[in-house]
Parts: sequence; structure tokens; C-alpha cells
Amino acid sequence: MTDRIYVAPSILSADFTRLGQEVEALKSYGADYVHLDVMDGNFVPNITFGAPMCKALRPHSDLVFDAHLMVEEPSKWVKDFAEAGADIITVHAEADRHVHRTLQLIRSYGVKAGIALNPATHHSAVEYLLDSVDMVLVMSVNPGFGGQKFIDSALGKIEAIRKTAEKRGLDIDIEVDGGVNENTAKLCRDAGANVLVAGNAVFKAADRKKMIETIRGY
Repeated sequence: MTDRIYVAPSILSADFTRLGQEVEALKSYGADYVHLDVMDGNFVPNITFGAPMCKALRPHSDLVFDAHLMVEEPSKWVKDFAEAGADIITVHAEADRHVHRTLQLIRSYGVKAGIALNPATHHSAVEYLLDSVDMVLVMSVNPGFGGQKFIDSALGKIEAIRKTAEKRGLDIDIEVDGGVNENTAKLCRDAGANVLVAGNAVFKAADRKKMIETIRGY
């Protein structure tokens, strides 16, 4: 695992009336990724945006575009997001009956593949997928809405996945999404996460640059 901690502000918490400018500014604050929370109103009870938004924002930043697909049948969405400029496409283990095939499809476009787990899903659900992914996303809130409280049981899941990956000699990222702030970020890092998604913590901060540094831990 890289010693680098990556911070991925979720644009779900940004000002949608000036989203292009919000995304452009993230690099100056020290962000590493732009996290795109994609919701279909089916897998989760909310609707956000699709691949056209990713394509529209792509010219505004050279940061890593991290597309988190909280959608049913995610394989149908992969091509559009790959062509829209996503660098990482993450799908949910709970949303796809043939998730291994979907992960292969993502990689076939030259895009990094991620697998996400809801809070109630046991870490063993990805045991046979670790060789096929670049990243595991551990949800530390129930997906669908921003601004929720961090679920502490996510920490044990992070630790278990990191331990399994290291035992098997796999260099994968572990991302945490939900309730990450200046207080919970250290807990996530200590558990073995190296990609931290933060929405309200960053976009509602008086000093966004300082908040990103605090979340990263240096």
C-alpha cells in the first residue's frame, strides 16, 4: 500500500449552481480526486446525475475522477462513464449479479475498477474479487444521502480487508465514504484506508485547504 493518503471531495456537497468552478478550485485546495456520487433512485432513494455531468466537468480538472455508481445493473453504465472521462469506476457488490464480469468490463476500458460494500455487507463479500479490483470502497453510512453520521463498524471492515490484501500481497486502495471529517479521518487512516471521501466536511469548511490537510493527516 502506498503511504500517500488521498482526499476525494464529493461534489454532492458542492454548490450545483457553480459546479464547474467548484471542481476547478479543488486542486488549489490540495484535493487528489473528484468524487462523483451517482445515484439512480432505485438502488438508493435519491437521484443525482449521470455520465453527461462527468463529461461536462472533465475539462474543468485534471484530478482523478472517481465515479461511485450507486445504481442497479451497473454494467449498463460503465461504457458511458468510461467514455465521459472517469478514471475510476466503482460498483456495488449488492447491485450486480455478475459483478466479476462488470469489473472486467471496467478494466477493458483502461479504467481502474472498484467494488463497494454497504454498511450491512460483510467484508467477505469481496474476498474472491480482490484480485480483480484496484480499490475497495467501504461505505461508512448507508448510501443515498450526504451529511450522515459515521458508522463505527466500518473500521473493523477496513482492517479486515487491509489485512487480507496484505496477506495475499495485493496492492489495492481502500476508500471510505460517509461521515468522514476532521475527527473520523484519523480512525479511517489508522484502520488501513488510504482514500478518504469527504463532502460536507470540505465544502462547508471555512478553510477548505486546511480541512483537506487535516483529513489527510499531514
